[in-house]
Amino acid sequence: MIVFKENKDISKNEVLKLYENAAWTSYTADLEKLLRAIKKSNLVISAWQNHQLVGLIRTIGDDETICYIQDILVLEEYKRKGIGTQLLQKVLEKSQNIRQIVLLTDAQDSNVRKFYESQDFKSCDDGELVSFIKK
Repeated sequence: MIVFKENKDISKNEVLKLYENAAWTSYTADLEKLLRAIKKSNLVISAWQNHQLVGLIRTIGDDETICYIQDILVLEEYKRKGIGTQLLQKVLEKSQNIRQIVLLTDAQDSNVRKFYESQDFKSCDDGELVSFIKK
């Protein structure tokens, strides 16, 4: 059973494992900076299976007019089980009164685009860097 927690205090090893699994080496190259960024985020929701971090979403913003989804990650072996959708839905529920929900991601993986479009995000362009917004 997946347990979701709103908590910024996640161990260094769990964070490293999750971000390395996603091959986000620009984050793991300075792990201490990533840990500080997580602590400074507006909202961090994590997904756990038997004390193992299997997913995470974090946002930055002003909690009034904009919510920027900075990271959303799910361990490869847990993808396509609804965890990413649940993480995203939890952020959207907590952000109902915020005027704009924004995220940026690369468009190289068509599954990434399909995922966000399935959550009613709209593509702002068709370039290498894609911006989605939910109004």
